[in-house]
Amino acid sequence: MIPAMGTGRRRVLLVEDETGIVEPVVAALEREGFGPVVAGTLGDARAAFEAEAPDIVLLDVNLPDGSGFDFCREVRRAGDVPVIMVTARGDEMDRIVGLEIGADDYVVKPFSARELVARVRAVLRRFEATARQGEHAAGAGPAEVGGVRLDTARRQVTLDGEPVELSRKEYELLALLMRHAGAVVTREQAIEEVWDTNWFGSTKTLDVHISGLRKKLGDDPAAPAYIHTARGVGFRFAGPDEFGAGAGTP
Repeated sequence: MIPAMGTGRRRVLLVEDETGIVEPVVAALEREGFGPVVAGTLGDARAAFEAEAPDIVLLDVNLPDGSGFDFCREVRRAGDVPVIMVTARGDEMDRIVGLEIGADDYVVKPFSARELVARVRAVLRRFEATARQGEHAAGAGPAEVGGVRLDTARRQVTLDGEPVELSRKEYELLALLMRHAGAVVTREQAIEEVWDTNWFGSTKTLDVHISGLRKKLGDDPAAPAYIHTARGVGFRFAGPDEFGAGAGTP
């Protein structure tokens, strides 16, 4: 395991066992002012995550002692550290799995080290902006539409009083939709506010998260109660008048 360089720089945990990838990525990260920590196995990754408290994780899927998907789930359960999957497995199903378990971005090999560093900056920038928005919204009180209640102070969601487990991006997307309940949120607005204006990925990412939200809210896509599709435009969360109840502002 390669330790972080310096103490004041943001730390990037790179979980990768291919030397040909590690060396240029580490060099690019150091050149751009980051402190990289490299782990070649899941075991080393777990130890580094605890010891180094990284600001972001770059995570390969195929590792000598297991799947990076498993570690991504562990990181998500541990808190709000952003994760970028870095893998040779580029088929759509792998991308969907990575995003559904909470990855913030998905980079397919081969890639340029400069592009990867740009993605790191974009994800961190969006993550930090969201954290600031969360602090600002914490005193605004919960939002409630129908049976869905979003508590911004605790970053918790319940459905008919039962907790709903959402990934960070699912939560941010739901908060955006509920903040505009009754009005259409365009696809472009969702991508810009939940991901980043410099988002590199496909807009299918948005569809994956909408599908995940619908599933977790028990919403039938053919006859949704909460998340409606405005074809060719975006999505609309049902307004409070559609349930005969008021709603707060997230």
